[in-house]
Amino acid sequence: MIKQTLIPAAAALLLTAGVAQAETVEVYLLDMLDNIQEGYCLDIAGGQGPKADPDNGLQAHTCYSPSGEIFVDQGFTYEQFADGTFYMPAFDVCMQAVSQEAGSALDLVACDGSDAQSFVFSSEGTITPAAASHLCVTAGEDTRTGRSQTNQIKSLTLEACDDVLSAYQMWNVRTAE
Repeated sequence: MIKQTLIPAAAALLLTAGVAQAETVEVYLLDMLDNIQEGYCLDIAGGQGPKADPDNGLQAHTCYSPSGEIFVDQGFTYEQFADGTFYMPAFDVCMQAVSQEAGSALDLVACDGSDAQSFVFSSEGTITPAAASHLCVTAGEDTRTGRSQTNQIKSLTLEACDDVLSAYQMWNVRTAE
C-alpha cells in the first residue's frame, strides 16, 4: 500500500508529518496529466532499478509504486528535504540544477552541499532552487514511451513558476507501507 504525505512548510512539521525519518519516498506530480497508471514521478533517466545511471539526470516517468515498493531509481530520502537536499540513497547522489535559468536540466551528482543542490519543497507542492525561487521543477508537456506503452516519460526542467503550468509543477511524496 502507498501512503501519501503532503510536504509541510516548516522543517519541524516536516519531521513529524507521518513519514519515518530516513524513509525512502517517491516524489510524484499531483496532476495525473495523461498518465495511464499511477502518475509521474521523479526518476533517473534511462534504465530501471539498480541498473539506472545517475549520469543521465532526472526525468518524469510513470511511478513504480503500484508494485507496492519504491524503486531505487525513484527513491529519495524524506528527512533530507528539510535540509533542502533531494538525496537518492541507492546511488549516493543529489539532485542538482545545471544552471539557475529557465530550461535548465536537473542532474544527479555527488552531494557537496552547494547552492546548485539546494531546493525548497514548499507546502503548496512546488520544488524550487533555493537560489532561484522564481523557477519550479517542471514536467514537460510532451510524452514519450519507454519499454512499453504503459511506461510514459516527460522531460524535467526548471521553468518559471506559473499558475498556468501548475499541473506540471505541483509535487507530493508517498511511501511504501
